[in-house]
Amino acid sequence: MTPHSGEPEQHEFAFASFDSLEGVPVMAPAPAGTPGYLRLYRAAQRIMPGGLIAVVVALAATWLADHYGAPVMLFALLLGMAVNFVGQDPRCRPGIDFMGRTVLRLGVALLGARITLDQVSSLGGKVLVIAAGGVILTILAGWALSRVLKLKPDFGILTGGAVAICGASAALALSSVLPPSPTRERDTTLTVVGVTTLSTVAMVIYPVIAGMLGLTHTQTGVFLGATIHDVAQVVGAGYGVSKETGDTATIVKLFRVALLLPTIVVVALMFRSKMTAGPSGKRPPLVPMFLLGFVALVAVNSSGVVAANLMEQTSDASRWCLVTAIAALGAKTSLGELVYVGWKPVLLIVAETLVVLGWVLAMLLLG
Repeated sequence: MTPHSGEPEQHEFAFASFDSLEGVPVMAPAPAGTPGYLRLYRAAQRIMPGGLIAVVVALAATWLADHYGAPVMLFALLLGMAVNFVGQDPRCRPGIDFMGRTVLRLGVALLGARITLDQVSSLGGKVLVIAAGGVILTILAGWALSRVLKLKPDFGILTGGAVAICGASAALALSSVLPPSPTRERDTTLTVVGVTTLSTVAMVIYPVIAGMLGLTHTQTGVFLGATIHDVAQVVGAGYGVSKETGDTATIVKLFRVALLLPTIVVVALMFRSKMTAGPSGKRPPLVPMFLLGFVALVAVNSSGVVAANLMEQTSDASRWCLVTAIAALGAKTSLGELVYVGWKPVLLIVAETLVVLGWVLAMLLLG
């Protein structure tokens, strides 16, 4: 302490914490009236420590996934949880929050680069009904079963949407429009772990089921694309059977991804009255900007005016954004919190998986 001011000296402030990031002060937001370039610089300073942690975790997860064949999303989440103690540091929290919110929404918007209207129209009416019906039925089942199990209805919608649409990506997107909750991050993490694990199991088991039932290559593609949770596992399962199966499965899966847009709009409308107002006193917009970006990229990709390799790079950027966001989510989540939730959420995710599985098989075999 200085003898006259009673305030800490600079060296005491800088080295206040010796358990993590010694010497890195907690950066406060720039005061009002600061020039724009200085505000940007200060924002970058605040984001950098936590942002770098999320990026390093995402890189490590990608390396492990490439070398050991497990889902990159699962690796990113588990590695992020392993550095949870760093994510709780006030110096890292702004960057972790930025990666888990802003970069997440950018990744969801860039998902539109994977989809064209021609892909959707090529599926035919029956396949569209099977896929769309599975999404609607699974989300409704999640909502109903969550009430039976005495879980929060919004948790049932979160898990149902993740199972029904596109796994971890859908869980992250839906979580961003659900009402704020002390357990939202824990619920999202649990959902990501559950759907990623079940998706990996399905990638191995579902092609065997299709063979036992005597499904054709096209039917198998529809089955895999309409039931498996994550895109990567759909691709792995489909092309493991045949090229025709893989092509069909991928297109069906991308149609399910396209249903993320109307699903988020409906969910946002359902919970709009529970959303807290922002600093301006207004609630968030009904259609978030990242969804408008999603629609714009679908339109651009469908028009063919942009080179295919550029759209492919945009799709890769989406994947990177989502992996980094998952890493940030893991860094904000304690393993102890997940252990505390018990068996009911796990049962709910398994039940939702069986609902969409039963629906698709019934439509293929009896329809």
